[in-house]
Amino acid sequence: MPTATRTTKSLSLERDVLKEVERTKGDSSTSERVNCLLKVGLEVERRQCLHTEAAAFFKADNDRTAEKAFQSASIKSLARED
Repeated sequence: MPTATRTTKSLSLERDVLKEVERTKGDSSTSERVNCLLKVGLEVERRQCLHTEAAAFFKADNDRTAEKAFQSASIKSLARED
């Protein structure tokens, strides 16, 4: 299993967000909790994009529109794999 590489990055968080992170972090560090929340948020965002692409594909009115939507979705999907 590859070792996780960590990079220090300074970010600004709203006070109420930071308070909620601190309240819900349990035994883990604040950084670990924020990383976990960001991963979940990124996965949710990725799934929303897939749903949007699928909706655009199935919304197509004619065969050419469907072909363009499929091509666009395929290009986006392949770009995510890089």
